Amino acid sequence: MKGSENMLMAVKNLSSNKIRSFLTMLGVIIGVAAVIDMVALGQGAQQKITSNITAMGSNLVMVFPGSGGHGRSGGSFGGGQPLTNDLLPTIQDSSLHIALIAPEARGNLMLRVGATSMDSSIIGCTIPYFQMRNYQVDEGRAFDESEVSRRRRVAVIGSYVAQQLFPGTDPLGQDINVGVVRFQIIGILKEKGQSGFTNSDNLVMVPFTTAQQRIFGNQNVSTFYVQADEPSNVDAVYNDINAALLEKFKDSNKYTVRNQAEILSTVQETTKTFTLLLAGIAAVSLLVGGIGIMNIMLVSVTERIKEIGIRKAIGAQKSEILSLFLIEAVALSLIGGFIGISLGWGFAVLISKFSGWPAVVSPASILISFGFSILVGLFFGGYPAYKAAGLHPIEALRHE
Repeated sequence: MKGSENMLMAVKNLSSNKIRSFLTMLGVIIGVAAVIDMVALGQGAQQKITSNITAMGSNLVMVFPGSGGHGRSGGSFGGGQPLTNDLLPTIQDSSLHIALIAPEARGNLMLRVGATSMDSSIIGCTIPYFQMRNYQVDEGRAFDESEVSRRRRVAVIGSYVAQQLFPGTDPLGQDINVGVVRFQIIGILKEKGQSGFTNSDNLVMVPFTTAQQRIFGNQNVSTFYVQADEPSNVDAVYNDINAALLEKFKDSNKYTVRNQAEILSTVQETTKTFTLLLAGIAAVSLLVGGIGIMNIMLVSVTERIKEIGIRKAIGAQKSEILSLFLIEAVALSLIGGFIGISLGWGFAVLISKFSGWPAVVSPASILISFGFSILVGLFFGGYPAYKAAGLHPIEALRHE
């Protein structure tokens, strides 16, 4: 029997049991689609986070408390010592390659306008902060140096805050309560969008001195953002700041210095590992699908024992019987793989469209999942095919 005849016979046998064949392929379909979607979401997350880190600004070095966190009043989580204003001259004088420095006092407080309230991030900052962190004012204006030095109660709000607290009205010139302090809104920031689980537009920016004196009531600094004069000097600034702070504190655990390249590398490695983990979990369903193929093929062999005996009696070779059942198993995997790729691609597009989260379908994930589905067909279809090929023709003909 020729290979082409075996293929035609395999297709005929599969099409004669359409429901059973589809249910058998279902595990492969789900497995391939899951692998493609998990990889797509993982790579999309990496792309999104990389974009967000890049959008923080260029040539940045960040200094924050040794605990690595920001507290409610610009301090640090845990028992770590917070950074304070008096550290600014030390950082400024640490390197000749520093172009700008922007201290930040950050916390979370309740916003209120009339009877409407919401939680939001409060950022106390200076004028260079807008440029360094790529915040652009869409409507109105940012506060100026005189408003920072005079501790004025003026605020620039994110687009999400504007939508939630001022639906259908113009926020500019209106008052907003930040905690127990009333501010006048002078600007609305350009929309940045969602950043992972954080809404980058749910924030209120106020003058740095106002935040410290009127809101948080202390001199704590959450983060010092330092911009190097050139990209090639970022490492020099990083090393100079580290050396200056170590000399001042005598303890490297009291502060943390990071640059964008370091953060970006860590995030990319983490998301890559997470993507592989998700893909590995999804691939388990392919193995489950393979077990389903083996079970159905064993049933098929049992149902067709007499047919196998007749084929052997008229001269069919062991290899021809083997290839017949192996082709059926691989055909189930191939068809399931094609359907799984289509569904996986479609789901990735839908997820990206409705969630706003990028889903990057890579050719590599398609090829790997499809190739794995074929291997599943070969591996799990091999034993039933071998069992069919090994049947004795006389015993097969006598089977009832």
